[in-house]
Amino acid sequence: IELIEVAGAACCGALRHHLDAREQALDDMRRVIDAWWPELERGRVEGFVMTASGCGGHVREYAALLKHDSAYADKAARISAMTHDASEVLAAEQPRLLELLRAARAGVGERVAFHSPCSLQHAQKIRGLVEALLTAAGYQLSPVADAHLCCGSAGTYSITQPVLARQLRDQKLAALDAGSPALLVTANVGCQMHLQSGSQLPVRHWIELIDERLRAAS
Repeated sequence: IELIEVAGAACCGALRHHLDAREQALDDMRRVIDAWWPELERGRVEGFVMTASGCGGHVREYAALLKHDSAYADKAARISAMTHDASEVLAAEQPRLLELLRAARAGVGERVAFHSPCSLQHAQKIRGLVEALLTAAGYQLSPVADAHLCCGSAGTYSITQPVLARQLRDQKLAALDAGSPALLVTANVGCQMHLQSGSQLPVRHWIELIDERLRAAS
């Protein structure tokens, strides 16, 4: 897998979209498309990979959000169709990836609790992939009650509704902590920051844990 980082893409538009700044959000989306499109036309990319599930969920909505824009509708539809969460990309590399992870898991067994963001499990319908990768890397997943519930971050909800967001955060942290994990893991930067604001345990992005295992195996 070759990763190409494209300069100039900036924000995907999700934040302004959540804040109902519609025209500014659409401008953000067009800017991202303008930055990515030349790479697509040159045949240099086969997909667009997201590590933040909130961004991934939003970019997958480009087709719907820009469908009435004659200059961008077709481009938006193509980019939406080619957008993947990082977990989908890694899961597609089995069995070689699993072989590498298992080779690096000797002596590990750290207990972690995974919070699956709403933007991953509900918006994108991606369930079980991150958990399978973490398990293959040797991590022990502690059970999390009501894992389908929101942590309270919810785009800009933690900013616009701070009291309710904190209540949801504390409920989620109680569920995550119940299994006595050594650390908490999630798939979206918004969830990560929101949970960390109320947690004594470190909250990390799952790809960091996989990266550490793969580096140990190389």
